Amino acid sequence: MRRAMRCTAVWAACLPALALTAPAPAAWAGAPAPGPPAGAGTPAPGPPTPPGAPVPAIGRTWPVGVRPPVLRGWEPPATVYGPGHRGVDLSAPPGSPVRAVAAGRVVFAGRVAGRGVVSVALAGTDLRTTYEPVSPSVRKGDAVAAGAVVGVVEPRGSHCGSASAACVHWGLLRGETYLDPLSLLPPWLLRRGPSRLLPVLGVPLPG
Repeated sequence: MRRAMRCTAVWAACLPALALTAPAPAAWAGAPAPGPPAGAGTPAPGPPTPPGAPVPAIGRTWPVGVRPPVLRGWEPPATVYGPGHRGVDLSAPPGSPVRAVAAGRVVFAGRVAGRGVVSVALAGTDLRTTYEPVSPSVRKGDAVAAGAVVGVVEPRGSHCGSASAACVHWGLLRGETYLDPLSLLPPWLLRRGPSRLLPVLGVPLPG
């Protein structure tokens, strides 16, 4: 009997301490659930663009002038290191302003093999354009709008020959693959002249 009374007294003394250490039911119910691991909410990068994917016609202007003569077109090489022409040559006298064909960010502006080069990564794409020989007026990291001047044609360094045959070499790349830069231009920029209405047979021309 005495042993039972002694155990009851011990349990009565321990109950207040247990009440202090045990969390209340409301606290368990309101505890936030553990969050996802760091980085789990970041979307995974999409698959790379296939090499043969079409080029979006996002160009809004020619790099130089208005529909300048194309002195030499794009001639893709048969192999990575094979002969060819990795871009187009556009006739442009020295000092002519060179413009970004589409909006983007300058990823290079400097000299390569003695020539001034400007490269712009096009916004919303995996494409970048190059212009040379150009004396840059922009810096790496600059955001440029379509039609923004990125430099001027250098008087020397053109691979087109003499100053009288000066040109701008315009290139387009996806990764390390060269593409036809003219594919950036929509049809209304590629047209060489205004549309003409031809006479319809059997309908007299106005006097």
